[in-house]
Amino acid sequence: MTTEELYSIFKNHRIITTDSRKCVCGSIFFALKGEKFNGNAFASQALSEGCAYAIVDEPEFATDERIILVNDVLLTLQNLARFHRRVLDIPVIAITGTNGKTTTKELTAACLSQKYNVLATEGNLNNHIGVPLTLLKLTKAHEIAVIEMGASHPGEIKTLANIAEPNFGIITNVGKAHLQGFGSFEGVVKTKCELYDYIRQRGGHIFLHHENIFLQPKSGGIEKSEYGETPGLFISGNLTGCSPYLSFDFMRKGAKPVSVNTHLIGSYNLTNALAASAIAAYFNVSDTAVKKAMEEYEPQNRRSQLLKTGTNTLILDAYNANPTSMNAALDNFIAMETTYKAVILGDMGELGDDSETEHKKIVDRLKNTGFEKIILSGTEFAKVADGLECYPSTEALADSLRTNPLKGFTILVKGSRFMQLEKCIDLL
Repeated sequence: MTTEELYSIFKNHRIITTDSRKCVCGSIFFALKGEKFNGNAFASQALSEGCAYAIVDEPEFATDERIILVNDVLLTLQNLARFHRRVLDIPVIAITGTNGKTTTKELTAACLSQKYNVLATEGNLNNHIGVPLTLLKLTKAHEIAVIEMGASHPGEIKTLANIAEPNFGIITNVGKAHLQGFGSFEGVVKTKCELYDYIRQRGGHIFLHHENIFLQPKSGGIEKSEYGETPGLFISGNLTGCSPYLSFDFMRKGAKPVSVNTHLIGSYNLTNALAASAIAAYFNVSDTAVKKAMEEYEPQNRRSQLLKTGTNTLILDAYNANPTSMNAALDNFIAMETTYKAVILGDMGELGDDSETEHKKIVDRLKNTGFEKIILSGTEFAKVADGLECYPSTEALADSLRTNPLKGFTILVKGSRFMQLEKCIDLL
């Protein structure tokens, strides 16, 4: 079956599922494979649960006329998404970067939604499966799509760009993350800049952080709008406060500054906010609407959230961590005007051969912060804790907090996703 033939089926069955336990009546089940599962084996079950069709790539499971056999289910899903994106032909904005891409995506969608019907990536469905699933949710009512793209290995951004075919792009920043997959910081930069390569080839437009010394040299030959703290840019801005919430001014070139008071924690979010402001300005969203969107946005999913527990004040940033974001969080926490500061930091994942060195750098820095309480968790921190309070796991940390609860502190809680530090929230 050709992509065009499958598309004719999709037009009448617009809901896509990859989970045989979530089969909406009339949907299409794509039988994807993983390390521990084979979706092909659940094709018949998906039909019995309500799916209209199932897509498989192993002949022995094509046991029903409603089960369509293809060469590669994942590739078929991606090709269908690309075809659908071409049919609708609306502006697609791709967002990638080491840190800040999800917050930038959320802020951009919030600002653009003041004027347009926007489809944006839900959560962090930003990989080779999540991107096509997002694109297939586009309808004729949508006017702009904001697509987040993540990567942990070379070539992944190129693949995602070839699926989504963005007209516009932004790399929020580049830093030390997924070094195990990228091999080096230079590998991170090269992979993220695959988005620039695609936009350049397409003749599209990028939004560039003016002060980023790694991205500036890579942006040649592309039409761009620059943002940052340097006066006179397409969008320029500056920090006006961050205790605890981010406040900033932004201004379009030649216009008056606009003051914004957000619900975001962290001065590092200034560049994310300016990026979203630049994209909104390019698409002619008014300054008043941008201010409204920024001030109404509240972070979710353990990203830079401020929580008051009755016992402590938590700065919860436990969705993910790498050396760049960890240092940015510490910079912000050190600058915060509050007393009785404590940190609970969990391991940073996927750093490969650099893991011990990078964790040691964080430990060395912590010793010079003057925080009233420092608690570390994870096997990587345990190797280099050098006398600091450290637990081998989140479970061990939780057991200690039950016995020795913290009270009266402002606590930064940050670690990689696999550490699941949010399990300790109820104990703080």
